[in-house]
Amino acid sequence: MFTVTVTENVEETDTINVLRLVRTDEERLPAYPAGAHVDVTGPTGVTRPYSLCGPPDDTGAYTIAVKREEDSRGGSVALHEKAAPGTELTVGAPRQLFGLAHDAAMHHLVAAGIGITPLLAMAYELHAAGAEFRLYYVARSRAQAAFAGLLERCSFADRVRFHFGLRREATTAALTTELADAGPRTHVYTCGPLGFMDEITALAARTVAEERIHRELFQAGDVPDAGPARGFEVQLDTGEVYTVPPDRSIAEVLEANGVPLDTSCREGICGTCVLRVLDGEPDHRDHCLSAKEKAAGDQIAACVSRAKSPRLVVELW
Repeated sequence: MFTVTVTENVEETDTINVLRLVRTDEERLPAYPAGAHVDVTGPTGVTRPYSLCGPPDDTGAYTIAVKREEDSRGGSVALHEKAAPGTELTVGAPRQLFGLAHDAAMHHLVAAGIGITPLLAMAYELHAAGAEFRLYYVARSRAQAAFAGLLERCSFADRVRFHFGLRREATTAALTTELADAGPRTHVYTCGPLGFMDEITALAARTVAEERIHRELFQAGDVPDAGPARGFEVQLDTGEVYTVPPDRSIAEVLEANGVPLDTSCREGICGTCVLRVLDGEPDHRDHCLSAKEKAAGDQIAACVSRAKSPRLVVELW
C-alpha cells in the first residue's frame, strides 16, 4: 500500500467521476498490465477495487472511474464528494485477474456502462502493440457513456463501435453480427452488468471456445449449484486449526483469531484474499478464479468459498 494524491476529480457523466492519482512521495507508480485493478481506500476508510483505465505505459499517474452507488457502503459516494484535488488516499499495488491473451489473432472488447474501464486500458495497450482489435460500447445514451468523447477522437477511434440507446433486442442483434466472424484465434473480453456479460458469453460461445472468453466483474452474482453452507475446519500451514461454522467465512474466522489476511471486496470478486490450498477440496463460490483455476483445486477465495472436505489446509501467501 502507498499514499497517492488526487490531482483531478472530474465529472464524466451524471453518475461517474474520473480521478487521476499521483504518488504523494513523487516516485513513479508501479507499472501494470491492461485489465489490472487497484484497491483504493477512500476518505471514509472503505476499500474497494477499481480498474485502471488509463494508458498502461503512463506510470506517472493512475486513472480510475468511479460510479456513484447510493446503496453501497459509502465508498463511491465519498470518492465523488470528498476526494477533491489535494486529498490523499491509500492505494494497493496493481493486481490482474482480467488480462489480455497476447497470442490472439483478434481481440473483441465488449463493454456496457462502467464496464468500459478495464477494456479502455486494453484498447490502449492493443493499439500501442499494433494488435487487431475492436471495442464495442453499449450504453443507454451517449450522455451516460463515460469516455465517449475520448473514444470518438482517440488514435484508435476507427476500432470503436458505439451502440447507444438501443432496446435489448436491437443490441443483441447488433452484437450478434459483430461477433459472428470470430475466428479460432479470437478472444472475447466483456465487462458490465452480470446479465449483459451472460448474454455476451452466450453469443461468443457460438464461435469461440470457452477458454477464449474472459469476464470482469464489479458485483457478485449467484453461484450456480451452490449448496447449503456447512461447517468445516481450516488448518494453516503453521499448524493452527480453526472451526469455520456455517454462518461465517474463512476470512472472518481467521481475522477473529488474529491471523493477518488481506481482504477488500468481501464478495469473491477482487481476489485479494485468495489463499493456496495444500490439502482438502474447496467449494468454490467466488467470481475471481477462472474455471481452470477452480478445477485445479489449489486456491480458494477466503471471503466467500468453503470446503467440501471436512478440513482444508491452506497457506497464507
